[in-house]
Amino acid sequence: MRATLVLLLLLVLPAAASALDAPAAAQTVFRLDVAFDVPRSMVSGTVTVPLAEGAGLLLRTGTLTVRGVRRNGKETTAAVKDGVLSVPRGEGGILEVRYEGLFPASLPAGGRNYGVASSTIDRRGISLTGLWHPRPEGLAVWKLTAMLPPEYEAVSEADTIRREQNASGTLFSFDFPHPVEGLTLVATDRYEVTRDRHGNVELYAYFFREDRDLAKVYLRSVKKYLELYERLLTPYPYKQFVVVENFLSTGYSLPTFTLLGQDVVRLPFITETSLGHEVLHQWFGCSVYTDDSRGNWAEGLTTYLADHWYEEQSGKGWEYRKQLLVNYAAYVNEDNEFPLREFRSRTDFASRAIGYGKSALVFHLLRTQAGDGRFFTALRDFITAGQFRPASWDDLERSFARAAGRDLAAFFKEWVDGTGLPEIGIESAAVRRKADRFEITLGLTRGNCSLPLTLHVDVSFLRGGAKRESVTLDADRKTVTLLVDEEPSTATIDGDYDVARMPLSDELPPVIARIAGAEEPVIVLPVKDRDRYAAVIADFVEKGGVEREAADLRDEEVRTSSLVILGSDNPAIKRLFAKVETPSEGFSITMRKNPWNDEGVAAVIHASSPAETGAAFEKIFHYGKYSSLAFEKGRNVSKRIDPSERGIIVLLREEPAVIDLGALRRFSSLVEGVSDKKIVYIGEYHDRFSHHNVQLQLLKALHARDRSIALGMEMFQRPFQGTLDEYIAGTIDEREFLRRSEYFKRWGFDYNLYKPILDYCRSEKVRVVALNIRREIIDKVAKGGMDSLSDEERKDLPREMDFSNEDYRRRIREAFGQHRDPGERNFDFFLQAQVLWDETMAESVSQYLDGHPGGRMAVIAGGGHVVYGDGIPKRAYRRNGLPYTIVLNDGSIEPGIADYLIFPPELEGMTAPKLLATFKEAGQRLVINDFVHESPAKAAGLKAGDALIAMDGVPVSTVQEVKLALYYKHKGDTLLMTVARKRFLLGEKVMTVEVKL
Repeated sequence: MRATLVLLLLLVLPAAASALDAPAAAQTVFRLDVAFDVPRSMVSGTVTVPLAEGAGLLLRTGTLTVRGVRRNGKETTAAVKDGVLSVPRGEGGILEVRYEGLFPASLPAGGRNYGVASSTIDRRGISLTGLWHPRPEGLAVWKLTAMLPPEYEAVSEADTIRREQNASGTLFSFDFPHPVEGLTLVATDRYEVTRDRHGNVELYAYFFREDRDLAKVYLRSVKKYLELYERLLTPYPYKQFVVVENFLSTGYSLPTFTLLGQDVVRLPFITETSLGHEVLHQWFGCSVYTDDSRGNWAEGLTTYLADHWYEEQSGKGWEYRKQLLVNYAAYVNEDNEFPLREFRSRTDFASRAIGYGKSALVFHLLRTQAGDGRFFTALRDFITAGQFRPASWDDLERSFARAAGRDLAAFFKEWVDGTGLPEIGIESAAVRRKADRFEITLGLTRGNCSLPLTLHVDVSFLRGGAKRESVTLDADRKTVTLLVDEEPSTATIDGDYDVARMPLSDELPPVIARIAGAEEPVIVLPVKDRDRYAAVIADFVEKGGVEREAADLRDEEVRTSSLVILGSDNPAIKRLFAKVETPSEGFSITMRKNPWNDEGVAAVIHASSPAETGAAFEKIFHYGKYSSLAFEKGRNVSKRIDPSERGIIVLLREEPAVIDLGALRRFSSLVEGVSDKKIVYIGEYHDRFSHHNVQLQLLKALHARDRSIALGMEMFQRPFQGTLDEYIAGTIDEREFLRRSEYFKRWGFDYNLYKPILDYCRSEKVRVVALNIRREIIDKVAKGGMDSLSDEERKDLPREMDFSNEDYRRRIREAFGQHRDPGERNFDFFLQAQVLWDETMAESVSQYLDGHPGGRMAVIAGGGHVVYGDGIPKRAYRRNGLPYTIVLNDGSIEPGIADYLIFPPELEGMTAPKLLATFKEAGQRLVINDFVHESPAKAAGLKAGDALIAMDGVPVSTVQEVKLALYYKHKGDTLLMTVARKRFLLGEKVMTVEVKL
């Protein structure tokens, strides 16, 4: 299993006690006398216990060796099977069990074994925390004596410790009158003991000599925590408390003391965090024991009143609760979920998220519902009733019910016996005037919960200030209304995370916990230096990960999985994010949201050598809350958490935009403002002559200042650059240009809209750059995603693509919803097509300017490709870093939408006439399919089914040829259309019809 310091700090384990099988066992006193042969790593001892007449006994011995059993001084028969010693029934009297145990070092010096019981006897000392002596099931009172070498100091569960020097060494006697499940013993000759006092409680610090200066710091902190918890709860349950430094990397709280590894003790923040957690365990787990047969409640309660409490006192309680929910969402799924009542101890990240995290959140719910007074009254009652015996969730329920004065069975059934967390959402929001106030209507949803939930709603106002309201969500769908005095801006639901609920995707930052808890992540293998990542690959494969070469990664896998992308030069990075910055040296992990999967993440891992991976990789899982980490030779040098939403946020009203009419500028000032930019993007509505007129005027003005300027056009596709060049150079005429560029097939808008711009470029020899990718590829991706492309088609794709812009994604989704029958289309494919479109145009812009250093470009494209810079501009800037400006025709007045907005007056223009007919291909012919109302073709006598042969004597067989012929006609002209019409039994008739356009 993986061990971690972070887990140790948060998840220290108290000594747990099993349910009491026989009530009398707690009254039976077991005597344990032990001695040690430290060089041989051996303990030898005797367990002495009185037995009643006719009684037998079962003792757990584990791997211990039983050397003999005597009853009233006589050897008796006893059998050891499967680690259990069975003493048969017999006469009453004294039973003695002699045993030995070997406990060599289980880990090398400095090895880590956080949170895992490990018993060791070696030259460093004695640390016995597991089954190191025979013990019965359940609780018993123990009297321990230990013979140790002369210079040793020793600690065990005790209210008092007595030392007696003799010729054999030092005899330690530990007085502890309370029942426990088993004993712990820690001893070494390295201790220096520091003493202090808190009221009637003796305080000790057993620290190694080299760490003696830390002792007083720890004891001061212990007094602070004892004072806190005695004020909140009850008096400290024992006569002494000891902080013990251990040579093993342990982190335990046991009755009367805490046992912390040396590497932990030396961390500067422990006294402000984990030490308080250990002290609180003296109440919960170490004096009121957990009844593991009915659930371990102590870890969640201790986490809530220690780790969480300290954050709450500094105003960061909401952050801690949010992190618990993020961890739950990352690690827990339907396969590893279980009720709180089934939690026994932390065995993995999922059990931790439930037994510590969810449990702490349940106690927060109890506290917020009951109020502080009743909450702490209930805990005092629980402690008083349950001290020195096992307690369960049922005992907690009774104490809280008494304090609340009502039945809490439904609450505990929902939260302790149920699984999962509630899912809260918002499906509608509206604001309206109501007299002199504003009425807010929110449509809320609730899932996976049958109890009413109290939700805080924080309303912020446009003019500043905020107000908190509370609503009760007691149905799976509920509409709530709020009345406020000021005009509202936003409503934030549960922004303090007072409700244990599943966070929405916007609330989940991309953090390491999410890749650690991912089910069957896809491991995208590095293109080179695979040995650097061998440990990473092996670890994720063990977790169920699937290996993929970058070239074999399919869209479907990206859409349904989380990704582990290995190597900063991995092609998957360019495919999804374009670029991810990583340090060139050392080891790093950078988390990003999976842009194709709202529920998934992508981890980009880079290492400069196998040694760097070996020194750092195992550590990253202990930094689960972070979005990026960097290590050098195993030492963490940077860490970051990416921002995410706080609460469920809905925008209600925006402050209206205001234009200062006194600041309005004329076209000439616009030219001055953009003339120093390398790239000028001019957005358009494709069918408006006024927009294209502005584009032409701005191009002319820019060209007058810089004769080398080029024009990039969305309307032409890259394979036809040669045709564009020939036309601008004057080597082919317009008709040939339109035919060879396939303009009417690939763009579709009337060429008259763009003709003046192309005419100017031809006359002035302005270079025109085709920006777009082939339409066939866009259409194919929109229907079947990039997986549908052939290897040959993939060669046309841009070298890098960024899908991670969430604002861009939101606007594309809005556009997708406005298309006809969006339900029949796939949004992921639609998004891929749009990104492919924009990335190709951005690449075309950048490639041209790379090839023309010092050059400039004006770019004309649809407004959707330039607004907010998210389409082409930022993607080109990512490639070349060149300054740009955005000019938008008739855009919305919104901050950041563009640098300049132009509102040109309407302008009429000449357009080509239309036949108002639709066509379909039938074999090698173009057949009339149908007519639009008032079609001149239909008025001339043409019929559906007629096969088109020629127009004005020129053969036609494609829609593009029809449009080309119409382009050179004017409204009112006569068009001769030659068609072939099928006749019943008479064969086909060829006829020419005059069509008045």
